[in-house]
Amino acid sequence: MTAPFFERLADRIERVDSVVSVGLDADRSRLPEHLLAKELPQWAFNRRIIDETHEHAACYKPNAAFYESADGWRSLRETIAYAKGKDVPVLLDAKRADIGNTTRQYAQLLDEVDAITVNPYMGRDSLQPFLDRADKGVFVLCRTSNPGGADLQDLELSSGEAVYERVAALADLWNEHGNVGLVVGATAPEELASIREQVPDLPFLVPGIGAQGGDAEAAVEHGLADGVGLVNSSRGIIFAGENQGEAFAKAAGDAARRLRRRLNQYRGDD
Repeated sequence: MTAPFFERLADRIERVDSVVSVGLDADRSRLPEHLLAKELPQWAFNRRIIDETHEHAACYKPNAAFYESADGWRSLRETIAYAKGKDVPVLLDAKRADIGNTTRQYAQLLDEVDAITVNPYMGRDSLQPFLDRADKGVFVLCRTSNPGGADLQDLELSSGEAVYERVAALADLWNEHGNVGLVVGATAPEELASIREQVPDLPFLVPGIGAQGGDAEAAVEHGLADGVGLVNSSRGIIFAGENQGEAFAKAAGDAARRLRRRLNQYRGDD
């Protein structure tokens, strides 16, 4: 029987001494020119990135939006298999949810990956097929890192709580199998701290470090539950060597190493 996702993630974090999630947002318009002649340039790019970063990665987080084409899905499947071959879990950033048969189809994505991000806007029934997969991680969007997140997430409900606070409370209730986490951006450190106080036991996926300029110290201090959680950087790692030709992958590896060391200063491990 497969161990629950957060147990496997805890083992990975301990083994590599890292909470770094490497976002594999393989934007074709930014790939090195010498890879574009490959049959599957995104897969060729990701393979090199994984080769140089896996020793520093607690997880890989491909964003489904960059792979929604025939060749893209092939590249994504190759990427997932390769990452797993390096013994690194894969979290698919898909933000899925719907109703009835549609959400059951979306949940089949969990056959291929270790965890997924989901959107709670349609309520519990839209997430139930994901929540039922006790061995898989389910990260619920709560307080996102984009500036427009406040448009809805900060609205005050009649109960006096903000929408994002209600989402956190619901996610805590939905955590019957111990497989639920929250997505809480590092660009909103005050909200990050308040959500951690509200739900002390849920691991967070914290995006916004790197290109978005999020608060790394807050991400570590409040993002981890019993040492388990993920701090993600996508562009800041994989495109660290943009315009450096063949050296792009080494630059990504160096960026992942630096982020690991930076975060570990706040974990007290390095």
